[in-house]
Amino acid sequence: MSASSFSSNSERPLPATDGIANNITELIGNTDLLRINSLSDLTGCEILLKCEQQNPGGSIKDRAALQMVQDAIAEGKLTPGMTIVEGTAGNTGIGLALVAKALGFKMLVVMPRGQAREKELMITLFDAELKLVDACPFADPDHFYHTAKRLGEANDNYWWADQFENISNSKAHFIHTGPEIWQQTQGKIDALVSVAGTGGTIAGNSRYLSEQNPQLQTWLVDPDGSGIYAYLKDGKYSASGSSFTEGIGIMRLVENFRQAKIDKAITLPDLDLVAIARHVQEHDGIVLGSSAALNVAGALYAAAKMGQGKTIVTFYCDLPERSACKLYNEQFLTDKGFSGDSEAIAAMFARYQAESASKVVSVDARDRLE
Repeated sequence: MSASSFSSNSERPLPATDGIANNITELIGNTDLLRINSLSDLTGCEILLKCEQQNPGGSIKDRAALQMVQDAIAEGKLTPGMTIVEGTAGNTGIGLALVAKALGFKMLVVMPRGQAREKELMITLFDAELKLVDACPFADPDHFYHTAKRLGEANDNYWWADQFENISNSKAHFIHTGPEIWQQTQGKIDALVSVAGTGGTIAGNSRYLSEQNPQLQTWLVDPDGSGIYAYLKDGKYSASGSSFTEGIGIMRLVENFRQAKIDKAITLPDLDLVAIARHVQEHDGIVLGSSAALNVAGALYAAAKMGQGKTIVTFYCDLPERSACKLYNEQFLTDKGFSGDSEAIAAMFARYQAESASKVVSVDARDRLE
């Protein structure tokens, strides 16, 4: 992926010169960068959050949603009167529903049961049709991905967004998010830390930022129950345990993730993201969603291994209330075995520092992703 491979006619329109946006899609992007003071002071690094919950749909997925739709329109694949179809665990569906409503398209979202109720509500508030299917393994033909694909391909008036394989997803971050981060940090960034769902966020940002700074380290942080860490370690998708995070982790190689330039990979348990969420809520007044909590725990881990003086950027992926029924629900946490006090963050940081280097996968075999 390079800058020359992207067509300028599919970029986001600029807001009106008087500072008033003409369409809600013009509010997507240009999000703030926030220092997490307690963790920065503890580690001696600058740990910074890209505040993607500021997007009008409440998540980083708004960026990919807009780019995919704009590119499909520019390529003649999506024309007036058509319906956009996508399978999603929630946030991409919300982003696409917002964009579809704003630009005059209909929207059909296929989502597995068991996701946060708040996500279902937001999708329907944007007048999208919501089709719920049973959660099942990807190999099952009734998986939400395959269901959306069948629906999209069965009707000539439907356009299937295909967020996993559609590289307009990662393109959104290569031409927008990455440059924003580079400008906001004034080019002083040593590490990028991110989870992966489709891989679009980590791919587009890592490719842009590593072009600007070849010494940049990109860290992938994977939850239990995902197979990315194992794949980067030994070339095989395998997973143990499970995670209550939603919409992150993959058990197959998809085109957007294939674009990523990853240097390091780690896996962290839900127990760590619960601890980090409680800490920054208490000490910084920042309420994180589950994906963002895993990102921040990953940033703390990167700081522990890289040493003081580094600038580490990660993502505040979505609105925290979308995780409230799990991450901030004491009964849910108790049922999952997370009762009692969390580990103190200073102790967690010391544990990360002391952990064997073998836990960190150094991704030297680039051909696994190429």
